[in-house]
Amino acid sequence: MTTTKFHPEVYTQALTSKSVSYASPSNIALIKYWGKHGVQIPKNPSISFTLDTCKTTTKLSYIKREEINDEYELKVILDGKHKPGFEPKIHQFFGRIESYLTFVKDYAFTIETSNSFPHSSGIASSASGLSALALCLMEMEREMQPEMTFKHFNQKASFIARLGSGSGCRSLEGPLVVWGEHAEIKGSSDMYGVQYPYEVHPVFDNYQDAILLVDKGEKPVSSTVGHNLMHNHAYAASRFEQAVVNLSSLISILETGDLDAFVRLVESEALTLHAMMLTSNPYFILMKPNTLQIIDEIWEYRRETGIPVCFTLDAGANVHVLFPDKDKEQVHEFIKNDLSKYCQDNRYIFDSVGSGAIKL
Repeated sequence: MTTTKFHPEVYTQALTSKSVSYASPSNIALIKYWGKHGVQIPKNPSISFTLDTCKTTTKLSYIKREEINDEYELKVILDGKHKPGFEPKIHQFFGRIESYLTFVKDYAFTIETSNSFPHSSGIASSASGLSALALCLMEMEREMQPEMTFKHFNQKASFIARLGSGSGCRSLEGPLVVWGEHAEIKGSSDMYGVQYPYEVHPVFDNYQDAILLVDKGEKPVSSTVGHNLMHNHAYAASRFEQAVVNLSSLISILETGDLDAFVRLVESEALTLHAMMLTSNPYFILMKPNTLQIIDEIWEYRRETGIPVCFTLDAGANVHVLFPDKDKEQVHEFIKNDLSKYCQDNRYIFDSVGSGAIKL
């Protein structure tokens, strides 16, 4: 797909505002993407639940620079404290987006950001953080180009977010977002995320996600390194094909509300993601012993109660526990009484499926 439609037209209005704020959520993939090429292009399509309360709030303040040079001028403030260590990543991000948002060198930026979830909790904040920043930047462009359509704004904001964080392009809307071309998903694209366009059974309304914080430490292998190890992976081609087939299967599951099939597919996807890590060269393990203990407990609980609770995993040790809203009370008790002991400092977060980012 061509990216020329995201190159800006002539800005027709002067920018008069001084700041803009957005809150953008994290997301949890049901069909995983693992492996990319080019600049943040996925090797296979993915689909995710948008979360509700796990989000990043970002205020972007800006002032016209008196002298413009080849460097970007920006400052990152996290929870009221200057964090220069985060700034190189934003400089890299600005370098990727400058041809699409040509004004980024014209302003000095202050990025004030905070997360609703604990720092070092093991929840990836890059998706929520970069999508919130992308939306703030797009709001600047919309003020200078007020004829911009709502559809173009959302597509370009997702496109811009992707250039900073691949999964960030799935955080702008909800409750289900697809990223990556798929023959059966109308409008799907490698360039940006799209809201899932088909019927979804009511059983998935307000679906619940409890995040069990097994390990809050820094991962020994970054997601970027892990993605790159798919380039020469012995099973890469089969995995990419499997993801396409699984997404096709998920279409009918979402329509019919077949929770048994949903459980099998989502758990298989999570384990396949980690199987790719186990069989990379070099190989690595991100799960911890307590990750496996939690999985065993979930399986036993599901057998004993018949409640269609399941797990999924990101590229880390923490466990996302997914279950229908009608079973919330029982599953919350199960987590508090039986699973919390496997969490670091007994910490977990109760969340649910949300509708996407909001302007503040």
